[in-house]
Amino acid sequence: MAQVKRVRRDVSGILILDKPRGLTSNAALQKVRWLLNAEKAGHTGSLDPLATGVLPLCFGEATKFSQYLLDADKGYETLMQLGVTTTTADAEGEVLERREVTVGRAEIEAVLPRFRGPISQIPPMYSALKRDGQPLYKLARAGEVVEREARSVTIARLELLAVEQSQARLAVDCSKGTYIRTLVEDIGQLLGCGAHVAELRRTQAGPFSLAQSVSLEELEQAHAEGGNEALDRFLLPSDSGLEHWPLLQFSEHSAFYWLHGQPVRAPEAPKFGMVRVQDHNGRFIGIGEVSEDGRIAPRRLIRSA
Repeated sequence: MAQVKRVRRDVSGILILDKPRGLTSNAALQKVRWLLNAEKAGHTGSLDPLATGVLPLCFGEATKFSQYLLDADKGYETLMQLGVTTTTADAEGEVLERREVTVGRAEIEAVLPRFRGPISQIPPMYSALKRDGQPLYKLARAGEVVEREARSVTIARLELLAVEQSQARLAVDCSKGTYIRTLVEDIGQLLGCGAHVAELRRTQAGPFSLAQSVSLEELEQAHAEGGNEALDRFLLPSDSGLEHWPLLQFSEHSAFYWLHGQPVRAPEAPKFGMVRVQDHNGRFIGIGEVSEDGRIAPRRLIRSA
């Protein structure tokens, strides 16, 4: 008997998931996509299985703008386990070394300024970065260690929240591409006792925070009570990750030509940069870039309903 193909729904928007521990970002995405029965989906940068917290998931037309969320700054809270180093720099790795912990709050506070502002990080071997098409973590699991180029990142905030015995809790606000595992490992090395990430929770991703997030359990309950459509209420507008961008509203005439790939003029446009665009009815229709001649060139367009 032939299997009936599931007809997926054409839904668009951004859902802010509070990712549970132990689940990969892709597994979380596919679970939510199944609950929504969404045709098209993508996430905006991976969280390690160990990590929990803010994971923006994009559906439908919102996937066109996921790159801009990938580039956004992030916020984290992490529990740093002092005195133990691991192969992965987190609690999921094998223990490499144990050392006595003789440092306290004063010693930790003293080294943190070294890690604020622009710093250089060497990405960990256990990461999704690729070398010759292979993720580094696959090479690491095979026992290989390859040279990695240091990269520049910015730590805007690094605050010691609490210290209890051999554990310290930190708040971190950072630029894209920052590895909290590497940050914790480097702090532990400078303290002389080593350290790894025992817990990691993302509190912010661009404009999105934990306050806007929904748990997998809440989504499953909503689905059980009302089916796929019951989850639509958790979707934010497709441009909600770009609300810090200038917003232009085109006339019906300008919107028509712009949606057909033609650059148009807008009297209130900024001198340069990226903009969000609405049509004359206030509907989000895409993003554009101000060109040298002052016209707004379309960059990503929303498909007409």
